[in-house]
Amino acid sequence: VQLVESGGGLVQAGGSLRLSCAASGRTFSGYAMGWFRQAPGKEREFVAAISRSGGSTGYADSVKGRFTISRNNAKNTVYLEMNSLKPEDTAVYYCAADSSHYYYTGPDFGSWGQGTQVTVSS
Repeated sequence: VQLVESGGGLVQAGGSLRLSCAASGRTFSGYAMGWFRQAPGKEREFVAAISRSGGSTGYADSVKGRFTISRNNAKNTVYLEMNSLKPEDTAVYYCAADSSHYYYTGPDFGSWGQGTQVTVSS
């Protein structure tokens, strides 16, 4: 599956952004999906995940209550709604897909997008 993220940009602290990840190549509903991020000088970290059907979701503690992951299998797209953004949310955000699990939060997703930059100014 090929993944293309969009929706990143520059926003002030307290603002909101909505990231999208469009998938192509295979049946989207057959993939567990996730969002990860990597800040400069730091390792890539898990942000959020959603099951194949969308019925199960999970979040990193640092974003819980502020970010919402969702998917539209008819549109082959997964979203990350980010509210109350903080400067520490600044990172490149990556979309990931995995066909081996119904729901997955680990680091070994099989397919990755190219990333989209999110910058939060203070």
